[in-house]
Amino acid sequence: MIRLSAFADEISPRLDEQIAVLRAERIEYLDLRSVDGVNVLDLTDSQVAEIKETLEAEGVGVAAIGSPLGKVPIDTPLDESLARLERALYLARTLGTRSIRIFSFYPPAGEEAWTAARRDEVISRVRIMTERARAAGVVLVHENDTGLYGDTAERCVDLLRTIDDPHLRAAFDPANFIQCGEEPYPAAYNALRQWISYVHVKDAQSDGQVVPAGRGVARWPEILRALRQDGYDGFLALEPHLQAGGPYGGFSGPALFHEASRALRDLMAS
Repeated sequence: MIRLSAFADEISPRLDEQIAVLRAERIEYLDLRSVDGVNVLDLTDSQVAEIKETLEAEGVGVAAIGSPLGKVPIDTPLDESLARLERALYLARTLGTRSIRIFSFYPPAGEEAWTAARRDEVISRVRIMTERARAAGVVLVHENDTGLYGDTAERCVDLLRTIDDPHLRAAFDPANFIQCGEEPYPAAYNALRQWISYVHVKDAQSDGQVVPAGRGVARWPEILRALRQDGYDGFLALEPHLQAGGPYGGFSGPALFHEASRALRDLMAS
């Protein structure tokens, strides 16, 4: 079954406004990335308890913890990343989701190319994170994004195949592949199809400008058709980035979010 979710902080920093727009769009889940401008991993226990109570009262589920794990240079102390992972695992348990979004590290400052040694460091760290996720019964979904080890389909496959663990899967983001000069479909999709367990919905023009799904070069109709034919059972998470985008999030506002939601529903209906 395909279900819809959204990075609701693209709508508004305020949770009540996020929920109101989600309900208007008939979206019953969110990817929790931030509330009131506070990153999900930096929320206090009392804030988390309040968010949980509000979401349960409104009938909104948490599809994934939209963490920034792995969006740091590979030479950042490992203990820092593992402490952040433990917080993400706590949030997943508390908020009732089995999915945590992660990334695969930047090269150190001053290094542009990935050496074999740096690649091995990435593999080692993500493997340790995956082992901890397995012990907690959680799945890490790796998002391809610009500048990280796993920004190309080839390196995403290297990461997933080498670690070879069902608790590490791919969060497929077609627009990010376009911004890295990659072809989302059929090339990246076919390379990653056996690992795809999460899908981020945004599109981009060939120059990298982000647009609603179906208005760029990602070939969203073909992607949706392939997901259905492959029996995809998971979320399509709207992440429009139509007003602003950056390393740790994006923003669209209610009107542009509605435009992105409508574009996706029109594609699904056709």
